[in-house]
Amino acid sequence: MFNYVRKEPYGVVGAITPWNSPLMLTAWKLAPALAAGNTVIQKPSEETTVSALRFAELVYQRTDLPAGAYNVVPGYGEEAGAALTAHADVDKLTFTGSSAVGREVAANAGENLAAVSLELGGKSPTIVFPDANLDNAVNGVMKGIFAATGQTCLAGSRVLVHEDVREEFIDRLTDRAGEISLGDPLEPDTEMGPVAFRNQWEKVREYVDIGTQEGATLAFGGEQPGDLPGECFIQPTVLVDVESGMQVAQEEIFGPVASVMGFADESEALELANDVDYGLAAGVWTENTRRAQRLAEGIEAGTVWINEYRMVAPQSPFGGFKDSGLGRENGPEGLEEYCQTKSIWIDQTGEVGDPFALDTG
Repeated sequence: MFNYVRKEPYGVVGAITPWNSPLMLTAWKLAPALAAGNTVIQKPSEETTVSALRFAELVYQRTDLPAGAYNVVPGYGEEAGAALTAHADVDKLTFTGSSAVGREVAANAGENLAAVSLELGGKSPTIVFPDANLDNAVNGVMKGIFAATGQTCLAGSRVLVHEDVREEFIDRLTDRAGEISLGDPLEPDTEMGPVAFRNQWEKVREYVDIGTQEGATLAFGGEQPGDLPGECFIQPTVLVDVESGMQVAQEEIFGPVASVMGFADESEALELANDVDYGLAAGVWTENTRRAQRLAEGIEAGTVWINEYRMVAPQSPFGGFKDSGLGRENGPEGLEEYCQTKSIWIDQTGEVGDPFALDTG
């Protein structure tokens, strides 16, 4: 027998994209789906429809992509999104967004037995050991939670700091947070812009209040600056004295709010790191390479950075464990998400065999 394997496209891919980093996350889905030979119907977030429509227009203006290969269907999730995920002619669904909506997408896909990949929420830990370069660790924590105003699924919102350096680290972090330049995102000197829209701003502020009511201490921020354009700015926020069971330590806030917790040793750090339903990413700061490797292997997350944070690349797979999703984007694994595998067998003997035999090769 001659046996070979083919990778074939699913057919029609329904892609639902979020409002944060809308064009980058569109590219993460569109490029591999088209490269694998599928057609794509994108339902962008109702908050970022214009960029999706303009991008599709540019694609058809500047490439020879066949008409109908890439389509954008704007609308609200409960209407356009629900119709797309429930449509019997959609062969594959890919979604980036909250874990709650991801479950709905998966349920709809299951009705039609459509394949699904989900890149969902996160509550990612960043772990700082006493031997870490603290300047580098503070910089990495800021990069993880204050960049993009904390509005990223991979935000390092849970900061776990060893007791030996906890106070010093908090002092350094709050000092640096106070130096962040807030303002118009179009201004070159701006380091942190506003929360994307009012409802999200109110959610972030509510979580700050919840944290203090639960017993956390507001070490810095949490307020709306009065001297900035627009009403959706909030200071970079640092909550300390946080316990792992608190809402601010368990639930995705999607804003610039760092929840700082202490730990005594490596085993406690690992226990705290995994003490959430999510498993998207994590960061570890230590100069001990063996410890770094142990933590990287023990943390339940799809991506672990050592002495760095928030690095992604087209050639490296990205995705989550647990409630942070199914499947991967980017890398060879990301392309595989948009392919079906077919095994083909060809008899080369020309002989008549036993009709009741199963030849296992």
